[in-house]
Amino acid sequence: MQTEPAMNRETPAPLADPETIEGRPRPTYQMVLDRDTNPPSPCLRDVAPYHPQTVRVPTARYTSPDYFQREVREMWEKVWQMACRDEDIPAPGDQTVYDIADRSVLLVRTESGTVRGFVNSCPHRGRKLRADAGQAQTIRCAFHGWTWNLDGSVKSIPCRWDFPHLTDDDAHLREVQVDTWGGFVFINFDTDAAPLADYLGVLPEHFAPWRLEDCYKSVHLAGVMQCNWKVAQEAFMESYHVIATHPQILPFFADASAQYDLYGDNVNRNLAAFGVTSPHMGEGAVSEQEIVAQMLGMREEAQTVDPKDDGAIQARRTLGDKTRAAFSRAYGIDHSGVSDAEVLDALVYNVFPNFAPWGGFAPNIVYRWRPNGMDVHTCIMEVMILKRCPAGKPRPAPAELRWIEPGAPWSEAPELPVLGPVIDQDISNLGLVQDGLRNSATGVVELARYEEQRIRHFHQTLGKYVAD
Repeated sequence: MQTEPAMNRETPAPLADPETIEGRPRPTYQMVLDRDTNPPSPCLRDVAPYHPQTVRVPTARYTSPDYFQREVREMWEKVWQMACRDEDIPAPGDQTVYDIADRSVLLVRTESGTVRGFVNSCPHRGRKLRADAGQAQTIRCAFHGWTWNLDGSVKSIPCRWDFPHLTDDDAHLREVQVDTWGGFVFINFDTDAAPLADYLGVLPEHFAPWRLEDCYKSVHLAGVMQCNWKVAQEAFMESYHVIATHPQILPFFADASAQYDLYGDNVNRNLAAFGVTSPHMGEGAVSEQEIVAQMLGMREEAQTVDPKDDGAIQARRTLGDKTRAAFSRAYGIDHSGVSDAEVLDALVYNVFPNFAPWGGFAPNIVYRWRPNGMDVHTCIMEVMILKRCPAGKPRPAPAELRWIEPGAPWSEAPELPVLGPVIDQDISNLGLVQDGLRNSATGVVELARYEEQRIRHFHQTLGKYVAD
């Protein structure tokens, strides 16, 4: 088990005792795992409670232009951040752009197969070298035709005689740090920053069984949200809001049984079980057959549930069996020994500041939130879905980014038939949260001790970069 620093700890909240809104004790996520069909990957048995100091977050962190500008200079320019998938630039000469606030990076696949990142600005007169993805065997500024090799070295400068003061080293494109993990490409503007492996902490170990590097990107959607990027992200960092915002999933989602784990400064997670009724509804409020019916939307299949109690959670076992069989057929890989948790549950990790990959063997959701340029009151939210490559078949090409039109519901996106309506429910809160933060009577946000501890953890780390 990961051991955290002693500073800023509280006495850990007892994991088996917290109550629901009705005052009933609720089972823990570990209790759900105890009754699962197959043992889960060891990382899911880890319990890492680490309760940061009770945090009242100043609303200025979400609304102040001054804080936002300092956040860009003091945090975004210092941290590792996911820029793209490795598969987005598979061949030499493939190029893509990662924008964050008012900074931009040009990512290039070189002849040697490595990925390099350059400040996306011409050292001559500053023009952005590329605005979007493309393919070329050189890097060229369209303003005056300065051209570089894929490694950033100067290839040609028109009228080179007119720049006697400029050496090739002076004109070399400025690099940023680049590294990869799990099929993702990360960048860091700080050339003195510690390696990505140190920054990610337990993440590579936890995700090793799930091999995201072998997956392909089947969906990539983005849309502009009417709120600060942290407001959007925090809506996906706790299960506390489910009872009010997503009540339709309570019959088959154990929101109040979610487990929250924090690792170092940069990684935390939320483990929440599907195929189990919310403790808020009370034991026996929903039959095992109805759990399956509501989750699958196929009532006739609910008749396959065995009503006898042999120590297993029958609906969860049925859902797990169906999902394991479906994945085995779809991917040509035997999933029969995989745990219920790893084909059903929300195993949501967050890497500071804005990257949230789901664990497990189900199609893996990946969230990313970014500032929308230099606007403190809006942001960009992205959703990717990673799928396993079918055994013995060519790797599918990655999905291209598609933008949701402003004001259009995510539920109309054919790529997200199940997740889209849930995201719309979250979006219904976001703009109003931003409005309320600007109108706050207290000037602070109050955060729950257990269920919102991932948000507290996030703000504790943010405060190490940007003072209030």
